[in-house]
Amino acid sequence: MSCLPGLGLWLVLLLALLSCLVAADCECGFAQDLPPAEGAGRGDGSADGRLLFTNMMESKFFELRNISRDGNWKRQQYNVSARAGRGEYGKAFAVQNVYTLAADGHGENVDDANAGPGEGIALVVGSTLVDDEAIPVAELASARKDMFFGSYRAGMKLTPVNGTCAAFFWYFNDTQEIDMEFLSREFDASKKLYPVNLVIQSEASQQAGYDASKTGTFKVVNLTFDPTEGFHEYRFDYLHNRVLFYADSKLLAEMNGTSVPSGPGHVILQHWSNGNSKWSGGPPKQDAIMTVSYVKAYFNSSDAQLQSSFAEACQKARDDDADSGGNGRVCQIPDVTASNASTGGTFFNTSDPNQPSSSGGGGADDNDSDSSAAHLSSTPTMAAVLLSMVVLMVYS
Repeated sequence: MSCLPGLGLWLVLLLALLSCLVAADCECGFAQDLPPAEGAGRGDGSADGRLLFTNMMESKFFELRNISRDGNWKRQQYNVSARAGRGEYGKAFAVQNVYTLAADGHGENVDDANAGPGEGIALVVGSTLVDDEAIPVAELASARKDMFFGSYRAGMKLTPVNGTCAAFFWYFNDTQEIDMEFLSREFDASKKLYPVNLVIQSEASQQAGYDASKTGTFKVVNLTFDPTEGFHEYRFDYLHNRVLFYADSKLLAEMNGTSVPSGPGHVILQHWSNGNSKWSGGPPKQDAIMTVSYVKAYFNSSDAQLQSSFAEACQKARDDDADSGGNGRVCQIPDVTASNASTGGTFFNTSDPNQPSSSGGGGADDNDSDSSAAHLSSTPTMAAVLLSMVVLMVYS
């Protein structure tokens, strides 16, 4: 046996990487602590004193060089008339209003090979009207629509420009919707006022003309920080007859009852204005940018095939662990605070979002970061390859 120069360093690096890869085995799902007063066995993923979700979708926008390459997300293009949107102006959603903020500030025009990490994805509300009747606005929607009970999180920095509505929400239809909305006209630094509007749209709000403030599923909570100065994580946990809202992992509010949605939907990021003085205000006097650094979603899929695949992969992992004396493959979801909200802290998916294999232009199922827990089962193979490399280096 001969020793290679620097072998000790190689061993340290490879074993460190090996431990990271092993930690990414989540074939039996993703767990988080069960909030107080939440019962078990309601079909929302609760079990053994915690919430358990089978699927994940993690998007590291701060590393992405071109949003059009990410098959998890679709930039939206459509128009809403002033009448339909209940505003003074229409809304012109356009693809060009959603773009990557690359390191040198030139967005998607930067050559991919030269672009470095940026802040994330920009959703822009323009100050120049389209055809003198519509405000340029932005929307980014998840491609998959099977997202049921789960924990949905986004790192965002809001605009200080008056006259827009920034929204992070889950949507099935106009009577099944969970919203976190921020109205920049309401921000007042001198009074330290930074309210967030927490909304569940339901049949009751529809009957009230989509004014959820006339129902029991509307709350306004003042944030303890300026959301325009930096990134913070905004989150809602959609459970059976219960929704909990958070900022930087601190509980803001809770809503309960039959107005809570009861089916699958998808996640939307939106930044808009229509001149409605009672809501968005505007139009803004200058272009307004909302920046999203990442999205994390841990949820149960409504897709029967994915449910079956998860059950099979989890059972196999448990059988393997039983043979080796292991304890199963459940990953604990870490909390995010203001200190790491720009990068989102820990990600279970460690693939490069700029590689075609993880951010191709195909459907959601073509993207590695949009996966069930079972899709991470290739990790042991990678670990075995690395370990084999170490053995070969030692005995060569």
